[in-house]
Amino acid sequence: MAQVIMLQQWCQELQKVIMLHPWLCLFLLLPLLFLLRVAKRERLNLPPSPPKLPMIGNLHQLGRPPHRSLRALSAKYGPLMLLHFGKTPTLIVSSAEVAREVMKTHDVAFSGRPQTRAADVFFYGCVDVAFCPYGEYWRQAKKICVLEILSQKRVQAFQFVREDEVANMVEKLWVSCLSGAAVDLSDMFLTVSNNIISRSTLGRVYVNEGSDENFGGLSRKVIDLLASFCFKDTFHFLGWMDTLTGLVAGLKNTSRALHDFLDKVIEEHESLMNNDESHMKDMVDILLDLQKNGALGIDLTQENIKAILMVSLSLSWPLFCDCV
Repeated sequence: MAQVIMLQQWCQELQKVIMLHPWLCLFLLLPLLFLLRVAKRERLNLPPSPPKLPMIGNLHQLGRPPHRSLRALSAKYGPLMLLHFGKTPTLIVSSAEVAREVMKTHDVAFSGRPQTRAADVFFYGCVDVAFCPYGEYWRQAKKICVLEILSQKRVQAFQFVREDEVANMVEKLWVSCLSGAAVDLSDMFLTVSNNIISRSTLGRVYVNEGSDENFGGLSRKVIDLLASFCFKDTFHFLGWMDTLTGLVAGLKNTSRALHDFLDKVIEEHESLMNNDESHMKDMVDILLDLQKNGALGIDLTQENIKAILMVSLSLSWPLFCDCV
C-alpha cells in the first residue's frame, strides 16, 4: 500500500515538473528520441549507402552526367546501394543479376512508381500506365497496351507510316546535301519521331495549326517540364518554391493546352467513327471502342483515355535526354 502511495506522489511531482519546465523536459527527451531512432535504423537490414548530408541526402554526390556518378558510387558500395535524394530513399541497381532479382523475382515488391508533381498534373492524378500505382487499374491498362495497342499485328499495320516518314527524312537529307546546307540531325530525328507517334496514335500529323494544336511543340514542353527540377518532389516543405520558379504556372498552362488539344482530337475521332466505319483505326479509335463496349473490368473515362494517350510521348523521351 505504501508503495502505491509513493508511486502516486511521484507521478504528481512529475506532472508538476512537466508543467513548470516544459523546455527542460523537451531537452531531456531529444537525446532519447535520437537514440531510439539510431537503434531502429541499426535494426533495419539496409543496403550499403554512402554518407549523406542533412536535408539534401546524397544529392551533392550526383554530377553530370548522373549515370557516371552512380557508376563510380556502385564501384565503391556494390551493385545494390541506397541513396537519399532529399526526402526520397532510392535503391540503385547496377548489375544484371540484381536487376533480374528486382524486375522478375521480386517484381511485385518493387512495383511502386514515383508520382511526381508534373506527372500528377499531366496524367490526371497518374491514371496512365507509366506512373499509375500498381493495382487492378494498372493491370487492365497494361492489358490494353499489350493486347490492343502494341500487339504485333497492330505494329505491323502501321509499318507504312514508319517507312513513309523515314523516306521523307532521307529525301530532306539528300536535298540538304545537294545544296550544301547544314543539317540539325537531332531536330530532324525528333520531328520524325513525333510524326510517327502522331500518325499512329492520333491518325494524322498535327502541325502548323496554331501553338495549341501542335503535337510536336506540346510534346517538347511536356518532356521539358517532366524533367524539370521540382522542389516539392525532393523537399516537400519547400514546395512553395515551385511557384516562385515558375514551374507551377508552366505545368498549368501546358496541361490546359495539352488537354484542350486531346479533347479536340477525341471529338474528331468520335465524329469520324459515326460517319465512316471503314477508316484505319489508330490508338484513339481503339480506346474509344473499348470505352463504348465496356469490355474491361474498369470504367474507361475521358480522362483515362487522355492519360493513356500521353504515354505515347515516352517513345521520344530518350531523344531529349542529354546523357552522353
